[in-house]
Amino acid sequence: MQETKPHRRQKRARFVIPSSNDSFLAKFTEVAGGPLGSHSAPGAVSPGFFTVERVLVISTVLAALLGILIKGYCRVNGWETPTHFYATCYSDFPELFRSRGLGEGVIPFFDQQSLFEYPVIMGLIAGATALLIPGSGLDLERIRGYFDLNATLVVAVWIVTVLATARINRRRPWDAAMVALAPGIVLSGFINWDMWAVAMLAVGMFFFARKRPVLAGVLIGLGTATKLYPVLALGAVLVLAIRSGKFRTFLVTAGAAAASWLVVNLPIAIMNPAGWRYFFEFTQDRPAGFSSLWFAYNLVADRLHWMQLGAATINSLALDLFVGACALIALLGLAAPRRPRLAQLVFLIVAAFILTNKVYSPQFVLWLIPLLALARPRWRDFLLWQAAEALHWGAVWMFLGQYTSGGLPQHNLDMPYYVLAVLLHMAATAYLMVRVSLDIWDPWQDPIRVKRIDDPHGGVFDGARDWFRLDLARPSASLLPWRRAKTEAGRDG
Repeated sequence: MQETKPHRRQKRARFVIPSSNDSFLAKFTEVAGGPLGSHSAPGAVSPGFFTVERVLVISTVLAALLGILIKGYCRVNGWETPTHFYATCYSDFPELFRSRGLGEGVIPFFDQQSLFEYPVIMGLIAGATALLIPGSGLDLERIRGYFDLNATLVVAVWIVTVLATARINRRRPWDAAMVALAPGIVLSGFINWDMWAVAMLAVGMFFFARKRPVLAGVLIGLGTATKLYPVLALGAVLVLAIRSGKFRTFLVTAGAAAASWLVVNLPIAIMNPAGWRYFFEFTQDRPAGFSSLWFAYNLVADRLHWMQLGAATINSLALDLFVGACALIALLGLAAPRRPRLAQLVFLIVAAFILTNKVYSPQFVLWLIPLLALARPRWRDFLLWQAAEALHWGAVWMFLGQYTSGGLPQHNLDMPYYVLAVLLHMAATAYLMVRVSLDIWDPWQDPIRVKRIDDPHGGVFDGARDWFRLDLARPSASLLPWRRAKTEAGRDG
């Protein structure tokens, strides 16, 4: 009977093994006998129960348990200022449960008197999960229950993010291990609801890779209604549409994103205009947020008696810097010898937004982790970046502990060390941007583009020919559609 079973080896797609593809990881395989041999057949021989995706899910759950363990002090003793900063277990879940009326049954946007400083879907998640907590009042048991419920849901969408990242490129599912085991998610995944938006963008990019731009746009729109940053992915789609001439893909994706965003936001805007506007007004009027470039500057300026920057000035400078960065990214995308990959451009745009934005919360690192796993899956750079982010994570809690307690500098993390941690996080992110940009300019360095692979994340852009390309060294050699049309018309004449 065993010999008569159909042979299925050819139905399995071979995939890239990280220890063979990444020289940094190969150094850590000696304990298991060294890198995989050349005669092995990963992806062609059934691994039994421990498939790649199951191993990734198990890894995610173990990483999540470690993240919950870090919050253990607050789960036992409660979330109180400044102790939850010094114990590095701060979370917005219990803080907002108490201070925004969630514990009293208030659902953001549906209560005309309540104000919530986050987009609509995030407010609905915060309010709906609060209704599921039994009992009444704001005792520790209910607060802990609210944290546990939201942390469990974060783990669920974390797993969705890992699986979507693994399935975007079938040849490289192990790249999603960066998302499953990321120290940044372990440390910051349970601070806020950002992982919901991360998952929506990851699933949206999965659908885009499968040439389903409508579903991709819907997920991008829903992600934008949860946290604004997913809309930046449309900028990358626009650059690739210009480069390839496939404008319909951009219009369909952007149209679906706008439609899904409106479906969520329009009823709330009509029902509670003041509550709906509050997020945008709060974002516009707030001063520089902790750990941003602008906040670090104001700290130094205060110590050195320089002129500090107000909210209006920061808004203008941040917007100018971000627009300038996007212009450079677009120029890179249109002038590179080979069309960039979608994930590379999305990573660069989101990273530029993070560096120029007037707020940088520790959980913002979640935005970049799945994008880097797709844009540049190199573990050495990834771990160096995560180490810098972990150092910043510890520094910001120590600084907030001193900031809220008024403790003496000699008994706390003094301001210069906190500023140095902020600058280190920014330098590490900028370094990744440089490496991704070099991969775009010299595709031979790109770990994804091997064996005639173009852009497995790009959907309809995968394998597309150039329609528009700039040649900065020789402008006359640029590929311009109107020039080609004129040449073809001359030939016909």
